[in-house]
Formats: sequence, C-alpha cells, structure tokens
Amino acid sequence: MNSVDALVDEEAELRFIKAFRNLMRIRNQLVTFADFDFTELAMTGQEFEDYKSKYLDLYDKVRTATAKEKVSILDDVDFEVELIHRDEINVRYILQLLRIYFGKGTREQEQIRKQIADLLGSELELRSKRELILEFIDSNMPNISDADMIDNEFDEFWTKKQREAFERLCLEEGIKAEDLQQVITDYLFNDQKPMPDVIIKMLDRKPKVLERRPIIERITQKILSFVEVFINGIGE
Repeated sequence: MNSVDALVDEEAELRFIKAFRNLMRIRNQLVTFADFDFTELAMTGQEFEDYKSKYLDLYDKVRTATAKEKVSILDDVDFEVELIHRDEINVRYILQLLRIYFGKGTREQEQIRKQIADLLGSELELRSKRELILEFIDSNMPNISDADMIDNEFDEFWTKKQREAFERLCLEEGIKAEDLQQVITDYLFNDQKPMPDVIIKMLDRKPKVLERRPIIERITQKILSFVEVFINGIGE
C-alpha cells in the first residue's frame, strides 16, 4: 500500500510493524470461527494481503541488511513471522492454479496471474521464489500443450535455474562445486549455518584476516538464500 511506502522514517515503520503484527494476531483468532467473513470488516481481504506484503518487505529489509552504517531500531523487532505461515500455500498449490490458468482466455489468464503474483508477494514461504515462478508463467506456459505437462515442465525449469544459480555462486566466490554441495547438504541435515572456518576452507583464494568477516557474511547469506529459493518448500 502507498501509505506504507510513504512512511518517513524507521520510527514510523516500527509503529506500522507493531500495529500490523497485532492485526495478524486478531485475524488469526477470527479465522477460527466458521462465520468469519472479510466482507463484514472495514478492511477487505485484498487490503490485508497488500499490507502483509509490505510488512514482509520490511522483514526482508531488516533480515538482509548485513552492512549498515548505523544501528537500526528495527534490528531487534520480532516480526513473529509464524503468524503469517499457511501450510496450504506452497509451490504445489501454485502449480494447481496453473492448471486452472491453462487453456483460459487472455483476460482470465491475466486475472489468475495477478492472483498468483499477489500470493507470491504475501506468503513468506514463496516470496523468494516470486521472480522465477512468474518467469516460468510468462516464458514457459505459452509453450505447454497439455495441462498434465505443467508439473514436469516446472521441475525441469526449476532444476535448470537451480543449476545455473549454483554454478554462478561457485564462480563468483571461487568455490569448488563439491565443497559447496557438501556445505548445503550439511545445512539441510542439521539446520545449522555453516561455520566461518568451513566457509574459509571452501575458498580457492584464502583472504587476509581483515577481509574474512565480510566475505564470510556474504557467502553465508548467499548459501542461505540459495536454499530458501531453490530447495525449501519445493518438494512439499
């Protein structure tokens, strides 16, 4: 929503975060009632999703800001992202929507694409995948001749993009592919970020002591982002 984009400083952003966090708590209580209906509220369901997307934009801003010049008052905010998670909205759910999208007229396809884009922007588990999924819709869906092909076509598309991102990470950071694969495997197994000494050992060129911290932080974030985009939530 434009009103969130227009917030003048972090104090205003903090007030929005706290207010929307409380709103999510109330909403999660209300939806447990069978007769819950957004049409009876002052805020529409679409407005709620739009505000949720802005809330997650601020969450992403805080989470990925690894090299800030000053301490942010948002650093210690608990976004309580567990309030947002909905198990039924995942990549396979999006593929089911694409089966509906398939064979529809241009106007209906535009409406379904917008619905998917909105979901990708407002669901925590899908935000990191938004750009790639929309690319699949725009680039690959027009060439699919049978709705039953969608899942396989998407899996091939995702595997290709994953391989390209993996190779790009190795090339950009000077990492051997087998070492990076092992670090990712270990992370998926124990859910623990790779240790700094593990990151350093992967590098073809060992950095000087003063160079190590920003390099470790950058590579760690790239690994976590890779897993979040290409692995988490894909096979569920």
